[in-house]
Amino acid sequence: MALNLCVLTPNRIVWDSDVKEIIFCTHSGQIGILPDHAPIATAVDIGILRIRFKDQWLTIALMGGFARIGNNDITILAHDAEKGSDIDPQEAQQTLELAEANLRKAEGKRQIIEANLVLRRAKTRVGAINAIS
Repeated sequence: MALNLCVLTPNRIVWDSDVKEIIFCTHSGQIGILPDHAPIATAVDIGILRIRFKDQWLTIALMGGFARIGNNDITILAHDAEKGSDIDPQEAQQTLELAEANLRKAEGKRQIIEANLVLRRAKTRVGAINAIS
């Protein structure tokens, strides 16, 4: 038995295919979904979506959103998402280094919060690449 996974952003369909299993981050921790999982709706945190597709694990960097699971159908509505295989490793590493530098320079609560958010996103993109290496 398979799960139908659809990952959508406001601009495009990132993934739409049957999978064997997924693991992703919610605001209360990671959750794994196998066939016949109980129906739920949950917020999705910034993190890596791991997909067991056929006999391999693939990754998608998720930038938050919502997920609905029911009747072996999973829909993830993400603010933004990017397949790990589509991320340029050099660009992602440069973005991470810039985000770290910006956090060190941040002053005031608002700048620190915004810099931390950018850093989390950058770390997620690098992590999605490293998870498939």
